Amino acid sequence: MSAFVPAILALSLLAAVPAHAAANLPVPAHLAGAAVTDKVALAARRYAAFWQSGDPALARLALADDFTDRSLPAGRPQGLAGPLQASQVFHAAVPDLQVAIDDMLVAGDRVTLRLHFTGHFTGVFPTPQGEVRGKGQAIDFYAFDLYQVNAQGRISDNWHLEDNLTLLRQLGVLAQ
Repeated sequence: MSAFVPAILALSLLAAVPAHAAANLPVPAHLAGAAVTDKVALAARRYAAFWQSGDPALARLALADDFTDRSLPAGRPQGLAGPLQASQVFHAAVPDLQVAIDDMLVAGDRVTLRLHFTGHFTGVFPTPQGEVRGKGQAIDFYAFDLYQVNAQGRISDNWHLEDNLTLLRQLGVLAQ
């Protein structure tokens, strides 16, 4: 009977870990500077999984309470509210969004990523001129992010650049 105690304890500990902790997180195609389970890499993987799924629980796991977007787009709120709003808008436009981590480089408390976003524009995307409706066109663009991760393993600061020119052309907002 005592042989079952460690197994039961292990199962109860696994049950206490959120499903978002490690399962279904994107694995970098190329990783340098750390193990894929390092807390800095794990924070970045959770944030990429948030962008792919739109699940706010993943954003809460990835981002610090004092999260600051250092390259905040106009009109987006600072803090957790900003990514939650942006994800909701983007998932309404591209419901089958996929996010791959092509490259990840970890150096101390910083991690940089090259992210690859793909999917199909089948929803609605708001613009200042009105809503644009998708016709199923392919979406395929890249983003580069630099995160600073705090001692608790959560992203405190983010600097990012997206290839918005390509994205807006693919959405049909800008002419080719």
